[in-house]
Order: sequence, then C-alpha cells, then structure tokens
Amino acid sequence: MLEQFFQCPYCWESISMLLDISQEKQSCIEDCEVCCNPIQIHVKFDNTELVYFNAESIEQ
Repeated sequence: MLEQFFQCPYCWESISMLLDISQEKQSCIEDCEVCCNPIQIHVKFDNTELVYFNAESIEQ
C-alpha cells in the first residue's frame, strides 16, 4: 500500500488515500473526508512505482 496526498477538487483541502500497488491501473470514486463530495481517482503504477495519479471532480 502507498499513501498518496492530494488536494480535493471541491474544497481544496489536503487529503490522503491508500493505494494498492499490486494493481497496475486503477479507477475509483472516493468521497472527500472533509467536504464529502465524490472524487474520481485514476491511478497507474509501473513495477509498483506510481507513474500517474489524477483526482477530479464529478460534475453533479
């Protein structure tokens, strides 16, 4: 597991999440732990090294 820190695209607070390094490509929706809005997360690993991370708002 890898802890990734990032800014919420809604409230701009710094938050973190644990990423599973055993899966090369991942996509999920997580709620911000501060404002509770849904965030779309896209992740890519190359040999357990994080090479891409994107957190974006989900327009409602």
